Amino acid sequence: MEFGGFNHRAIAGFLLLRANEVVPTSKLIQALWGYDTPATSRKMVHNGVSALRRIIDRHARPDGSVRLTTAPPGYRLTVADGHLDLWHFRRQVELGRAEIAEGQRESGTDKLRSALALWRGPALADLAENGIAWPELKAVTGLRMSVFEDYAQELLRRGQHQEILGELEEMAAAEPTEERLCGLLMVALYRVGRQHDALAAYRRTRAALLDDFGLDPGRELRALELAVLNQDPALNPESRPYWQHTARRPVGVGRCEHRLRGVAGRGGTMLHSRRRP
Repeated sequence: MEFGGFNHRAIAGFLLLRANEVVPTSKLIQALWGYDTPATSRKMVHNGVSALRRIIDRHARPDGSVRLTTAPPGYRLTVADGHLDLWHFRRQVELGRAEIAEGQRESGTDKLRSALALWRGPALADLAENGIAWPELKAVTGLRMSVFEDYAQELLRRGQHQEILGELEEMAAAEPTEERLCGLLMVALYRVGRQHDALAAYRRTRAALLDDFGLDPGRELRALELAVLNQDPALNPESRPYWQHTARRPVGVGRCEHRLRGVAGRGGTMLHSRRRP
């Protein structure tokens, strides 16, 4: 389905990100132009929505599963459950994470893999390339990242570091400030005998955090660097975990050995919290 020019695609993208919600016209104007709005911005949004409605009417199913309506103070794009890849993605993630939490790790991991397979590149890539950085778009991108990290962590838990290493390297190169991702990559690199590359990955993330936010890595990642330097046995896949449950962030510092048994062992968690400036 072709949506025409940039404004039409941006309107469609923003309404899809907030599907089934009433989006005020003022919010659409801000999404398209920020605070430097042209005098005719409201009319341009109206024309764009009208054009989008005609496209939807030509292609929509007769059951009304997708429809664009005027709903004061703006518009609502109604999309029935099951008609968006994003809906399927979130559903698979919800089911997969629930199964992992209940101990059904294999089937839960399979659902996470199925959810990630729905992605065919970045969300709304053409808009992002033109400078669009909506919070709603960042939230979807962030969700994809956290799901990938969960999936990678489960493979490392199984000792499948070879299988996930390439994807970890690719994702870490694209997101150098993600500490949990860096930690997962470091563990995978260490386990395939690339200790120096694991330390280099740490240095890249440390430099990126300093350059972008003026921050040092968190305690978990610093502890992991020390463990790699010391060739800590807790990093080995056969090591028993110190923590027997998954926690979002360990409480307290403790000894490096104990902390690393939680982040690198089969039953622990790997930098589950994601730091923000």
